[in-house]
Amino acid sequence: MGRILAGLAAGLLFGAGLSVSAMINPAKVLNFLDIAGTWDPSLLLVMAGAVAVTFAGYRLVLGRDRPVLETSFAVPTRRDIDPPLIIGAAVFGIGWGLGGYCPGPAIAGLAFGATETLVFAAAMVAGMLSWRIVRQLRARSGPVAAGNA
Repeated sequence: MGRILAGLAAGLLFGAGLSVSAMINPAKVLNFLDIAGTWDPSLLLVMAGAVAVTFAGYRLVLGRDRPVLETSFAVPTRRDIDPPLIIGAAVFGIGWGLGGYCPGPAIAGLAFGATETLVFAAAMVAGMLSWRIVRQLRARSGPVAAGNA
């Protein structure tokens, strides 16, 4: 139960931060990407703040023997760059540039019920489900070469 409450608290804090910084407003993000027009550098400040908090948090947390609510840390170990990573990053970037949302702000923005946010979130879920189906179909068709999963 403690893990669920900690996750809920972290999610609420993250959503509140996105709301306060106006990152749930796609126009704010699109203006950041429009460096030749109505450029708005505030997203850069939000990113810098996130990097600073993450840097300090990792130093603080990883200095412990184990997490407070788990038995061990789950730190990613993969460092390779494979086609699914490149394709996923490209799709993410294209979606972010076209819609002005990434998953976190889209989910936080659902609380306000804007139609464009609902459409984006539905498309995002459809994309995730589609990828899951494609992976399952590929897994059934036989062994998959490394880097193609």
